[in-house]
Amino acid sequence: MKQMSMSSILAKSRFWVKRNDYCSIPAVFEKPKNLTETENVETIQPKAKLKHVKPFSDFLTDLHHRQHTYLRISLTERCNLRCQYCMPESGVDLTSNDNLLKTDEMMKLAKLFVKEGIKKIRLTGGEPLIRKDIVEIVEQLNFLKQYGLEKLSLTTNGVLLHRYSEKLKEAGLDNLNISLDTLIKSKFEFITRRKGFEKVINNIDLAINTGFKSIKINCVLMKNFNDDECTNFVELTKDKPLDVRFIEYMPFDGNKWNAAKFISYRDLFEIIKSAYPNIKPLENEFHSTSKSWKVDGYVGRIGFITSMSDHFCGGCNRLRLTADGNLKVCLFGNSEVSLKDALRLNYSDEDLLQIIGHAVKRKKAKHAGLDSLTKLKNRPMILIGGNVTFPTNQFRRYFHSSHNRFDKRDDNSQAGSQLTHVNVSGKIKMVDIAGKSVTHRKAQAYCRVRLPLHVYEAVKINKIKKGDVLTTAKLAAIMAAKKTADLIPLCHHLALNTVNVVMTLNDAESCVEISAEASCDGKTGVEMEALVGVSVAGLTIYDMCKAMSHNIEIQEIKLISKSGGKSDYDILRK
Repeated sequence: MKQMSMSSILAKSRFWVKRNDYCSIPAVFEKPKNLTETENVETIQPKAKLKHVKPFSDFLTDLHHRQHTYLRISLTERCNLRCQYCMPESGVDLTSNDNLLKTDEMMKLAKLFVKEGIKKIRLTGGEPLIRKDIVEIVEQLNFLKQYGLEKLSLTTNGVLLHRYSEKLKEAGLDNLNISLDTLIKSKFEFITRRKGFEKVINNIDLAINTGFKSIKINCVLMKNFNDDECTNFVELTKDKPLDVRFIEYMPFDGNKWNAAKFISYRDLFEIIKSAYPNIKPLENEFHSTSKSWKVDGYVGRIGFITSMSDHFCGGCNRLRLTADGNLKVCLFGNSEVSLKDALRLNYSDEDLLQIIGHAVKRKKAKHAGLDSLTKLKNRPMILIGGNVTFPTNQFRRYFHSSHNRFDKRDDNSQAGSQLTHVNVSGKIKMVDIAGKSVTHRKAQAYCRVRLPLHVYEAVKINKIKKGDVLTTAKLAAIMAAKKTADLIPLCHHLALNTVNVVMTLNDAESCVEISAEASCDGKTGVEMEALVGVSVAGLTIYDMCKAMSHNIEIQEIKLISKSGGKSDYDILRK
């Protein structure tokens, strides 16, 4: 039997792993020797000698088994350029300094993430080099390498790099990304709405001479605008150790994304291949966002970041911390959770990890796709860290279903064909119940309150400053039910036998579900008492939580059932 080479084995099996019972992660063993084609990988019994591999953090592992080891931290919302694909022409509303993440808060979160398994941190903006303490920030983050951080990188537009290049290298910065979309001065000024082209070009050479481990040039290409420069960018790699990466034009708020400007990776590659037929593919890391190629004989290489035409969501290991302290688990998602608010409420590290883990677990398998992304409300690119034209300090959720488990009624059904609270002249009147019999009457109503994730977690562990939210809301429901006739003009006063209120925490959708059942022995029904009860309970939850966020939704106030009157009703039977 012919023995397989190790390269062919790896090609078939990808890597040798055994699933760890703790959190289903690859645990590396000594590779088996002399494996033949007839042997099944699953039947191999390797020596169980773990090579110092700790179980990966469950908080950073999503439901699709992706382990997140890369954290991007936005240091500022401000920028010294106004790139058209990044910032709306009208600018953006900047977050007040008090609502931005402070340096010590950012360091605390960075340390927490690194201890859980983050291996790479990239500093972004806005433009991170406008931070006067940028060197000190890099020094402090470099200190985290003792806890397992392996790479410290920074993305810049390059305009101010000459001020900090040497100092950043000495402080521990490993890698540098420079954003540059054209090699033509006039076009640079059109794209960025600012001057500075010569500085950027000179600073690229300066960065090379400084000796960073890698220098990447990020170029966003737009059809019939700068796509004709793609071969000029390839030529940058001829004599310079640069990694030029062509990025597909992506839709963000305010960048006037237009399908006519979009050029796909495949179309661009055909242009480059026709000019460089000796271009060769390179091996990419599993988590790499770039498809890498190299022109034979050239020093550097090129890559294609194909977010739109060929997503790499399956290998996504990235999380983003925005300048205002929100955790964003997907670049193209509009869901965020405020870690800053949790820090300022003195949450423990364990509490913070619970919030982080909950957010990571909600990360979708892939983004919505090009058609949907063009319609999705999201931050402008400049504010994948900052305040935007939609409220930012809230968690926009992945789950936005109608939650219709009770919603089985016939929308056309009605208890009667006549309105009982108006007379023949159309004037309001109170229904006369003197001739009705006393019966035992019950009614159940339902409501739910959807909360941003960080608020939900605070409610769950009873850390809202105003006090115990669920207990207070329950009392409010009972009090409101008893006061229904004082609140609803044409209701009768009823002597209630009981009001039973149940609060249920729904982790899957970060909402509090409220159920109230009222009962009495009387001549008229108690559905209004049940409905008022759940309504006021919902309002109470809003009132107690509004200091943390106003993005709180009171939803689906509905009658579930009523009995004892002329016409019984049960939504589950409809």
